[in-house]
Amino acid sequence: MLGIFLDTETNGLNPQKHKIIEIAFQIIDLTTGTCQDSFESIIALNPQDWQKSDPKSLEINGFNWQITCQGLSSQLVAEQIQDCFVKNQITRGKAVFICQNPSFDRVFFSYLISPELQEFLLFPYHWLDLASMYWAEAIRKAKMGLGSFPWETGCSKDAIAKAYSLRGEQNPHRAMNGVLHLLLCYKAIVGFPNTS
Repeated sequence: MLGIFLDTETNGLNPQKHKIIEIAFQIIDLTTGTCQDSFESIIALNPQDWQKSDPKSLEINGFNWQITCQGLSSQLVAEQIQDCFVKNQITRGKAVFICQNPSFDRVFFSYLISPELQEFLLFPYHWLDLASMYWAEAIRKAKMGLGSFPWETGCSKDAIAKAYSLRGEQNPHRAMNGVLHLLLCYKAIVGFPNTS
């Protein structure tokens, strides 16, 4: 089974108003933890969409107009993602998406590759979230007196990292930084069965 560890950056939080400006993922063998492939791209916005940007979001991810206007077209990025998935035989039943916040990432991903096209290409249906993995494991440990309940620690990725004495996510919050931090947290919480 493969995990598509994915993160996106956007110019705001409202998918009806804002756009995806960066995407990154790593395709990981969930048994060994081996990276099978990696992808990242900045996506160009037109000036009208850029004008709708939320300044707070841009403060977090460090994007500005000069960076964004050098990105690739959303159509080209979508084609590159599809090519990557074909090359790595990413299909339903053989892979899952893993994100910190899949409800957010999935909706913006669907602006790049429509749900209808994802269905036609048999893209993985399951989008798993790190916070739920942490929630279940933290409750299990807390019941045994080995840690705090998740509502006491918080479930942000940085809060999860802190609970495991890991570093916080690198700033600015760029997509590949998010993917690498997601992998670090996943390894601590879930791990890869065939690694020593």
